[in-house]
Amino acid sequence: QVQVVESGGGLVQAGDSLRLSCAASRRTLYTMGWFRQAPGKEREFVAGITWNGGSRDYADSIKDRFTISRDNAENTVYLQMNSLKPEDTAVYYCAARSLSSDEYDYWGQGTQVTVSS
Repeated sequence: QVQVVESGGGLVQAGDSLRLSCAASRRTLYTMGWFRQAPGKEREFVAGITWNGGSRDYADSIKDRFTISRDNAENTVYLQMNSLKPEDTAVYYCAARSLSSDEYDYWGQGTQVTVSS
C-alpha cells in the first residue's frame, strides 16, 4: 500500500498559476494521477504519469495549461497549473495505480483550488 497527501491548493485569481504537490509514503513504480471534483459534478480525470515519466496523459479541458511531473527521488508528483480559469475551481485529488491494477487504488484527501474571476 501507499499513502498519498496533496498540498498546494489555495485561492487565486483567473490567469494565475498554482503548483500542487502529491507526496507518496514510499518509493513506488505506480502510475500517478490527478483528478478533480467541482461542486455538483462528478470527479474527473485531469492528468496521469507513468512511473518513469515516459508517458503522460491529459484531459482535453486542461491540455496546454497544466503539466504533470514527478520526482521519484522525492516520491512526489506535481501538477503545474497555468492560466487558471474559474471553471478549474474544484477539489483536486492525487491517486496511485499499482502495476497490477486497471484502476487507481490509493487516494489522497484532496486539496481545494478556488479560482476567482
